[in-house]
Amino acid sequence: MSARVGVLVGAWRAARMLAHIAHGVYLVQLRWSGFEPSRRTQLVGWWSRKLLRLLGVRLEAPGDQTPTPRLITANHVSWLDIAAIHAVMPEARFVSKADIATWPIVGALATAVGTLYIERASKRDALRVVHKTAEALARGETVAVFPEGTTGGGYPLLPLHGNLLQAAISTHTALQPVVLRWHQPGTPYSEAAQYIGQMTLFESLWRILTARDLAVEVRSLPAMPTEGLDRRHLAEALAARMNEALPRP
Repeated sequence: MSARVGVLVGAWRAARMLAHIAHGVYLVQLRWSGFEPSRRTQLVGWWSRKLLRLLGVRLEAPGDQTPTPRLITANHVSWLDIAAIHAVMPEARFVSKADIATWPIVGALATAVGTLYIERASKRDALRVVHKTAEALARGETVAVFPEGTTGGGYPLLPLHGNLLQAAISTHTALQPVVLRWHQPGTPYSEAAQYIGQMTLFESLWRILTARDLAVEVRSLPAMPTEGLDRRHLAEALAARMNEALPRP
């Protein structure tokens, strides 16, 4: 599309996105406490799917998703990864970096859906979040983590950190590997979706708003048992499974 058309498309998408975010803030600030857990889960899925649609992102989710308690482990490309996973698995609670809680508007939405926050630079806080994650898994909840610890280009994966996997090992909970692939026609890994380096959130948002035919594939791989494994070997096996599932550029 031409630069002028791209700007118009981006502005239109941005206006609709802001209205949708405002609706989300209204729900979590004024209505959330009155909803049953099943209704909250339903709304999380609906809100996330609509957000992607308003941004011009096509959601691809091959296969059935079974809402059983598990630790979802996904590769990390974009700040929109959470919405992409919630669009398919809305029951998941995410572990995210602590500064997200202070982001305007986004922080309120993330907190409302049960996000567990972690100070990644603090080993003591990492241990606390491992315990909190284990408690959630023991209660039969589903928790989602990005074991790369930061965003990457999509392929190959960055080294996986095994700390949070300990929560699944301790509670004998299966891992649910999920591979995310943001792509466009002729481009197996879209640069428009990447949120890496010194890029600001606004720059990343504008690239997504003006992207043409952007899509995200959310693909669940077979569950991996954790009983009897140590976190280092589990992280290695997980990395091999996920890298194998991602197409070579």
